[in-house]
Amino acid sequence: MFCSFDCAHSFLMFFCTINLSNQTEKEFVTLHLPDPVIERELLHTRSIIFKGYRRKDNLWDIEGHLTDVRANDVNFPGGHRRGGDPIHDMWMRLTVDAACVIREVQTSMDAVPYEGTCGNIQSRYACIVGMRVGSGFRGQIRQLLGGINGCTHMTELLLSMGTAIIQTLEGEIPFLQDEKPFALDGCHALDTSGRLVAEFHPRWYRPGSATSPAE
Repeated sequence: MFCSFDCAHSFLMFFCTINLSNQTEKEFVTLHLPDPVIERELLHTRSIIFKGYRRKDNLWDIEGHLTDVRANDVNFPGGHRRGGDPIHDMWMRLTVDAACVIREVQTSMDAVPYEGTCGNIQSRYACIVGMRVGSGFRGQIRQLLGGINGCTHMTELLLSMGTAIIQTLEGEIPFLQDEKPFALDGCHALDTSGRLVAEFHPRWYRPGSATSPAE
């Protein structure tokens, strides 16, 4: 069975395209942010990368990597970092099966602000083994590993790994025609009362079913 996910955004990255009507052939252009108009200085870079792998034993590995890097030297209660050296450098690997059940968790904290303390929480993340990535996943993670029960940055990484799992398994597992696709009603573009659902998922189109966004 393909798994569902309750995240508000259904995709990790969107590419916007436009059709240049004055061209004889259809051209696709990736849209970027406009250039800044005020001079500015880079202070901080946070990078989060997810990669999904198919294993030879019919399981899948999804790896997440989070780094926080200051552009300049910085002092903080836990010590000092030279500009360009990571304050946080954290990894998580989740092994899942075809039912989106987490079979194994591995973590690594290669750089932390408080050496000798931050890494002590890593074994706590084993509590998610056996959990299914689906409806309610994020709420369960917050309950089990939020606040003092986990590491803020490792838990933040884990919260976003659910969608990475969904993206990895997309196309790997046969889609069940009787099961509503997980992305529907997960973002404004795929509102089941909207044009895109009517065109691409007519079975699940519900005209007039739109509800007001939660306040």
